Amino acid sequence: MSLAGIRMANPVYHFEIPVADLDRAIRFYESVLATKLERRMVDGYAMAFFPRADGLPGASGALAKGDVYVPSKSGAIVYFDVPDIDSALERARLIGSTVLYDKKDIGEAGYVAEVEDSEGNRLALSQPAE
Repeated sequence: MSLAGIRMANPVYHFEIPVADLDRAIRFYESVLATKLERRMVDGYAMAFFPRADGLPGASGALAKGDVYVPSKSGAIVYFDVPDIDSALERARLIGSTVLYDKKDIGEAGYVAEVEDSEGNRLALSQPAE
C-alpha cells in the first residue's frame, strides 16, 4: 500500500509517560495541570489517562506503570498546553517539583517551561500567546 497522497495533519496519536508510582504521579499531574485522570488497565499495565475530547486536535495520552516503562529526563519531552503557565509552575513548585527550564517567552507561539515530574521525567508546559 502506498502512502503517497495521505496527509496527516497531526501525526502524534497517543503518548505514554513512564511512572514508577502511579498514585504519586496521578497526584502530581492532576495538581500541576488542574485536571482529572482516569485509571484503566491496558494489556496488564496500570494506566491513568489524560482527558481527551473526540473530534478535536491533539493526541490521547496516559501515565503508564510497568516493567517496560522507565522514567527518564533524557527521553522524549511531552508538551502540555496550559491556560496560565505561571499558575502551573507555582503548583509544581508547591508540590516540590524542580523547575528545569524557567518560563521563556517564545514570541508569537507564547511561553514554555519545563519541570521535573514526581517520577523523574522532564515535563514541558506551553501557554499560547494571548
